[in-house]
Amino acid sequence: MLVVLITVNWLESLGQIVPSFTIHKASGAIKLDGVVDEDSWSKAEVVSDLIQQFPYDTSRSLLRTEFRATYDEDFIFFSVVAYDNRPGNYVVSSLRRDFRGPGLDGVSVILDPFQDVTNAFFFGLSPAGVQREGLISNGYLNREDLDLSWDNKWYSSTKVYDDHWIAEFAIPFKTLRYRSGQKRWNVKYYRQDSKENERALWPMTPRFFEPGNLNYHGEMIWDKETSQPGANVSLIPYVAGLSSKDFTSGEKATGSLQAGGDAKIAVTPSLNLDLTANPDFSQVEVDQQVTNLERFEIFFPERRQFFLENADLFSSYGHINARPFFSRRIGVSRDALTGQNVQNRIIFGARLSGNLNKYYRLGFLNMQTTRQDKNGIPSYNFTVATLQRRLGRNSNLRGIFVNRQEFTQDGRKDIRLTGFNYNRVAGVDYNYRFAGNRWTGNAFLHKLITPQSSAGQAAGGYSLVYSTQAAVFQWYHQRIGKGFDPAVGFVPRNGYNRISPSGSLFFYPKSSSVNNHGPMLNISYIKDDQFGLTDYEYRSTYTVRMQSQAEFFVGYRHTYTFLFRDFDPTNSPAALAVTRLPKGSDYLNKIFSAGWITDPKKLFTAEFTATTGKYFKGDISGVRAVFNYRWQPYGVFSLNANFNRIRQADPYPSANIILVGPRIDLTLTKTVFFTTFIQYNSQYTNLNINTRFQWRFRPVSDLFVVYTDNYFYSFEDPELNFTPRIRALVVKLSYWINP
Repeated sequence: MLVVLITVNWLESLGQIVPSFTIHKASGAIKLDGVVDEDSWSKAEVVSDLIQQFPYDTSRSLLRTEFRATYDEDFIFFSVVAYDNRPGNYVVSSLRRDFRGPGLDGVSVILDPFQDVTNAFFFGLSPAGVQREGLISNGYLNREDLDLSWDNKWYSSTKVYDDHWIAEFAIPFKTLRYRSGQKRWNVKYYRQDSKENERALWPMTPRFFEPGNLNYHGEMIWDKETSQPGANVSLIPYVAGLSSKDFTSGEKATGSLQAGGDAKIAVTPSLNLDLTANPDFSQVEVDQQVTNLERFEIFFPERRQFFLENADLFSSYGHINARPFFSRRIGVSRDALTGQNVQNRIIFGARLSGNLNKYYRLGFLNMQTTRQDKNGIPSYNFTVATLQRRLGRNSNLRGIFVNRQEFTQDGRKDIRLTGFNYNRVAGVDYNYRFAGNRWTGNAFLHKLITPQSSAGQAAGGYSLVYSTQAAVFQWYHQRIGKGFDPAVGFVPRNGYNRISPSGSLFFYPKSSSVNNHGPMLNISYIKDDQFGLTDYEYRSTYTVRMQSQAEFFVGYRHTYTFLFRDFDPTNSPAALAVTRLPKGSDYLNKIFSAGWITDPKKLFTAEFTATTGKYFKGDISGVRAVFNYRWQPYGVFSLNANFNRIRQADPYPSANIILVGPRIDLTLTKTVFFTTFIQYNSQYTNLNINTRFQWRFRPVSDLFVVYTDNYFYSFEDPELNFTPRIRALVVKLSYWINP
């Protein structure tokens, strides 16, 4: 029955009509001034038949929006004339690049030059002229498949009139990856408007998919075949000065001056070689800490530019809790004292990635890190090789090899020969997508290879997801061997089988206030190799989504946990001697929750979640709140607060766990930014202050001044409060050069 259903739906998808337009070469120069009066624009074909995706997906857009495209030898140009039906201001979060949010005004262009319906480039503009660009992977099945951390060079202009606004894009061909001799690219347009509270796209995209879903696309037909953009080499040197002091060690303050840089070389128009020497990532925004009440490590996403382009080629293998490669294992170690990630210096690195042709993608990475005596970390070489073959419309088969090789002795008594100690993973994945992405899933098999060969050094699994407007059903199954512990991967737990079915229903009433509502049920069973059934969970929620894009939900979580090692549910600092729940004991946790999200278009927005229930040897009650005030368009003032009150029977620890993070994000102009981020985390008794000034004096060329300060802070020991731990000041200048 399943095979028949997949076949029928797949055959139906073959009848999907793909709209198209022809792009003609410009007859003269295009001036980016928010005035589309050039002759080339008047002759360009107009795409204006946008279809709503929110609040409905069966109606034409309430607003007229005109997209046009043209090109010359160096750039592809887009213009957008976005008309209004009513007066009023637009919703703009700030002047900071890479804005994102459901209530913000903007227009966007998505380009899929290889027509692989898997990867694409994303470019967008707000009415205030703020740029955003990103990379799309995995066909944009999930929100996380759009990565706005990618940064590259392009040009734009906007201008606001009484009843419309105009946006102009000029994207260098050198910024894109494509092959010469092409006649067609896939393209997608969309506009988000706060006044009509609608999101509209060309072509039509069902509302249960992400707006940028690549399976629903149009075609841009070139009036002549594409040609190579010529030599494309970019150099990005930097110089940085660092002054720091570690108060916990009693050492004197140290200062250093270092230089390095990156190079981007287009081996072909679709294959890019990235080189780095002595890279410095001190300007990367600090991670937003979270309260960890779990027994396992928490995932933090990659933010460093060097690793971002074609990141899905390397990082999306396996399952979210069984990744054979996680780039943050390279050049980053964790400070157990403050909970912050600290750099472990990279000496050099190279990364080759991109498309060989329409069907094959290639990735190769090699990096060398220096020895770090302070944390006992030896010098390592990291090598990753990956190859992907497209199958059918947008499924793919791919393989990966990961190697971490120790190159220096680490000072232990059982020293191994230099270069002998290694940790390797070889694996294969099959990502399948059928019937217009209604049926999607993944199957994988990975094998760990180490000198100390042991049983259970393999991991595998599969998933199947069925998505429609009315329902989403998922099935996940993973087998993670006891000995599967990839040194460069993200595997917080091993030695188990996991089965996790889930389902969601969506009801769409004829209502002026409610857009949709429905229940969700997630079930998970984990069978440990040694202890049998150690975990199961039943989690259910009911969510009501309003036409204003506000949300409300109620939920219940029923969890069984068998402890295979001693555990402190408060995750108190390691320095505290607390009585832990004993290995071999088991517990039922029953937690109720409720929360809401306010209308994101308002100047003041909030998210609020409250929880309460039975928790291990006692009970828990908690509140999480996020408040944002938009000082449009100059900045956002926000507060992220998380409080959990845990009470357990003696002699087990009770705690008030507090995480507070006020943030000031000022955008004085579109090129000058100032951010101050303060985080207090009671689990680390740490108060962290991070202040960052950025001046983008040229495209992708920046001056950064970053100040970081860590203090001891605890309500239980106020005499030591504001005792300094680590303090650092960094001044960094980087410059993008196109020879």
